[in-house]
Amino acid sequence: MAKPIPKIGLHKNRRIGSRKHARKIPKGIIHVQASFNNTIVTVTDVQGQVISWSSAGTCGFKGTRRGTPFATQTVARNVIRTVANQGMQRAEVMIKGPGVGRDAALRAIRRSGILLNFIRDVTLMPYNGCRSPKK
Repeated sequence: MAKPIPKIGLHKNRRIGSRKHARKIPKGIIHVQASFNNTIVTVTDVQGQVISWSSAGTCGFKGTRRGTPFATQTVARNVIRTVANQGMQRAEVMIKGPGVGRDAALRAIRRSGILLNFIRDVTLMPYNGCRSPKK
């Protein structure tokens, strides 16, 4: 019978997964990425560490229904419910992308009761666009 090889390293007995008690986060940043096919809402703390996230696909929407405003509203409600339980009261909103769920996500965030410091559109704009075809 062979001896087991001892594990060497710092992360030997480290707890992986959920914490026993939730962190208290008074202020955070809500990132909304709305594409034509899906919407992803991520909540981070001020340092940029992800606290919670959700997308229309994880909420159970499939196919073309993921890009609808109703799906986006559901996603935003799910994320905000989890961070409100952790004590978030103030937030900044960063919206990215051309999708139809932008306004629906913002409406759901406004209705949640979290005070918004500012709302910023961070959609990328091309400088010169794609290279034109050869003559």
